Amino acid sequence: MKKNTNEIVRSLAMVTQLGVSMLAPIVLCAFIGNWLDERFGWSVTAVLVILGILAGARNTWILVKQIGRPDVKERQENEKENK
Repeated sequence: MKKNTNEIVRSLAMVTQLGVSMLAPIVLCAFIGNWLDERFGWSVTAVLVILGILAGARNTWILVKQIGRPDVKERQENEKENK
């Protein structure tokens, strides 16, 4: 029972981390764009939101690759220890 609970908690943590890694750059770029619009009168919010979406997608892609291949990460750590 404890092993099953640990797997559920780990899966929930991964899903939460994926969501945060996608949303954080979008929200940050939207706030910066809005601030620049109000402060200087520049219309850059849309551009920054698009850049935030691209950055969030990149972050999520890297995270998914790391989650999908835990053996590669272990192998890289073993190679560093052997050097």
